Amino acid sequence: MTSLRDVYIVDAVRTPVGKYGGALSGTRPDDLAAHVVRALVDRTPQLDPARVDDVILGNANGAGEENRDVARMAVLLAGLPVSVPGATVNRLCASGLEAVVQAYRAVALGDASIAIAGGVESMSRAPWVLPKPERAFPAGHQELFSTTIGWRMVNQRLKPEWTVPLGEGAELIADKHSITREAQDVFALASHEKASRAWKDGLYDGEVVPVEGTDLTRDETIRDNTSLESLAKLKTVFRKDGTVTAGNASPLNDGAAALLIVDEEGLKATGREPLARISASAVSGIEPQYFGLGPVEAVNRALTKAGKSFAGLRTFELNEAFAAQALGCFAEWPDLDPAIVNPRGGAIAIGHPLGASGARLAGAVAHQLAAAGSGTGLAALCIGVGQGLALVLER
Repeated sequence: MTSLRDVYIVDAVRTPVGKYGGALSGTRPDDLAAHVVRALVDRTPQLDPARVDDVILGNANGAGEENRDVARMAVLLAGLPVSVPGATVNRLCASGLEAVVQAYRAVALGDASIAIAGGVESMSRAPWVLPKPERAFPAGHQELFSTTIGWRMVNQRLKPEWTVPLGEGAELIADKHSITREAQDVFALASHEKASRAWKDGLYDGEVVPVEGTDLTRDETIRDNTSLESLAKLKTVFRKDGTVTAGNASPLNDGAAALLIVDEEGLKATGREPLARISASAVSGIEPQYFGLGPVEAVNRALTKAGKSFAGLRTFELNEAFAAQALGCFAEWPDLDPAIVNPRGGAIAIGHPLGASGARLAGAVAHQLAAAGSGTGLAALCIGVGQGLALVLER
């Protein structure tokens, strides 16, 4: 039996995250993807781009300009040799992390020595789609569906409770764990404060690569001057007497991220010191309406595989789809110290460009471990339709 190879993250980059209809809305998703792929290669000048064995990118939509395998399009648009292949994967909100996991497996098994993994999403440019009619030449009006986010063209054989809106799923978690509106707003405020402080302290300077032709140099949805008072004034969205608002949920966003993943031979080809080593991953499923709790079991399994515990973690990047969702996970991890979670801000402030977010989180953990010099880190996301995905990194 072939022994598994050690797998390293050499570098990780991302765009600033743009808001819906904002600074990146004029940039096609395939161009966003090409931008981070090219930037990653340019930051490693010793590496011959022809040595890249595969490019794997996550994307949650695939219905618009990122259709027909956006990873392959990114390879071509980035000017990499046409011999470099590309594959696109979809695990909804965790698509970018799924790409990292698939690259990790390929390198560990020896199928690849050098791979680029990441993700991209332009929620601004996601199109409307028109289903084909059941019969030719229909006389009536036809319905368009937005592909930006959420359920569409639902199969009626699915249980109704499985297909509730994502925000209603967050409300269900708030009910389950008695999470108040105030607790969610406090969590959201902390996300903005941490992200704002991290940018002011230059902590993102080494990983964010602005997109040419735009003037966006920082994540666009961070609110520097928000307060509990202003958050408390926002109306609830999914229930009249609910707790979830636009202020304690992640926004709609555009962005891309990419990581350079290698084995020992690939590491020599880059001439660089790795940021971190990948040690384990895990995926799990849950009742779809409680999708926000999906990371709980995935994280538990990943830590067990890596022989680690919450006590040994230095940092933990948990995607903040909703404050209620993150706080619900905390409630099911009694041994976790929340202080180590998202130390540089989370998705409520930074944003959640679906297909890119998982790669952003993995890259953030890698950079934080490199800055610390040693330690164990974790990246995890909840996933619509009831899944969770987690990755353990070490340095």
